[in-house]
Amino acid sequence: MKKFQSIFMGDRVIWVVFFFLCAISLVEVFSAASSLAYRTGDIWQPITRHAGFLLLGVVVAVILHRIPCRMFKVMPVLLVPASALLLLLAMLVGEEVNGSRRWVAGFQPSEFAKLAVISGVALILSRFQREEGADPKAFKLILYLTVPFCLLILTENLSTAMLLFGVVVLMMFIGRVSLLQLGKLIGVCLLGLSFVVGIAMTLPKETIAELPGMHRFVTWSNRVDSHADEASDDPALFDIDKNAQVAHANIAIASSNGVGKMPGNSVERDFLSQAFSDFIFAIIIEEMGIWGATLVVILYVFLLFRTGRICSRCERNFPPFLAMGLTLMLVSQAALNMMVAVGLFPVTGQPLPLISRGGTSTIISCCYIGIILSVSRYSRQVSEPQHTHFDGPMDGIAREDNAHA
Repeated sequence: MKKFQSIFMGDRVIWVVFFFLCAISLVEVFSAASSLAYRTGDIWQPITRHAGFLLLGVVVAVILHRIPCRMFKVMPVLLVPASALLLLLAMLVGEEVNGSRRWVAGFQPSEFAKLAVISGVALILSRFQREEGADPKAFKLILYLTVPFCLLILTENLSTAMLLFGVVVLMMFIGRVSLLQLGKLIGVCLLGLSFVVGIAMTLPKETIAELPGMHRFVTWSNRVDSHADEASDDPALFDIDKNAQVAHANIAIASSNGVGKMPGNSVERDFLSQAFSDFIFAIIIEEMGIWGATLVVILYVFLLFRTGRICSRCERNFPPFLAMGLTLMLVSQAALNMMVAVGLFPVTGQPLPLISRGGTSTIISCCYIGIILSVSRYSRQVSEPQHTHFDGPMDGIAREDNAHA
């Protein structure tokens, strides 16, 4: 038992949430990947690959959670230039999938960019904290870091760019950035959005799509129009061929009858092209019912509130900003995926973190968990110094940081 505890240190609730999400992922991906199994001719290949990525993710989380959280300050220095270069490579020579270039050598640079931006914003907020709040310079530095990355991501993945920008705004709010500055930023964003909508209503979609970086405008516009179409609420007028994913997601939810069909008995997995990824939450509802879907939601809520509690015990500034930023990214992405699955938001390409089948997204999400657990180790060591289990090098780190403060 002691040997097991020595491997899985840090907050136990976070570990439990993490392993529950991984277990749900294994069951539901195995059930939802029927189309992949049919395509490959091997029923085990999709789940074997996914299980391998999950196992690798767990190993990564174990390694990262043992690193003193103070060491993560070097992440922005390494990841920011590397992510920018990879995003440019993806735009120029990346592999094109479904009309967008999001892949370079088998992984998604946008996932690394999210980690780079969040860690960079956390470092800026921690360095510019004052008695009365964040220094006004922090706001400008954060925008200098965030806006270029969001513009690079936006051309190929609008929802990821919006999600990242929203998380950064929430981090600035938590980091006590001036409400006046945040209000001006939101006002400028609303004006910009109004301008874009006005242009979109004036010019033909094909004309806008010919502009640099706007080649996916027709796809974005069609998804918004389809979501806002009042005829889509009338089954008699619904075009199931045009809106196949939304239609079959709705059928999956409705056919669950609230109690679910039990894992492995989904029918709509054979009709949903992204049943194992973007629409896996619909399959969870179909198979596990309302109770299963509620369990998934509760796990993400536990993750958010538990991380908040961990951050409240930290004495330094950087660890809580980093942990909270990563948690906000996980939870907000999960909320967006669920909203798409139940028809509350236009279709996007956001997977359900730690549950959807994936490679890069799965590994990076596990990195988030490992970093959060590292922060939990530090916060517990600070609040419970009498436990020698957490004594040692971390004591020197805490004293060194307090001396710098």
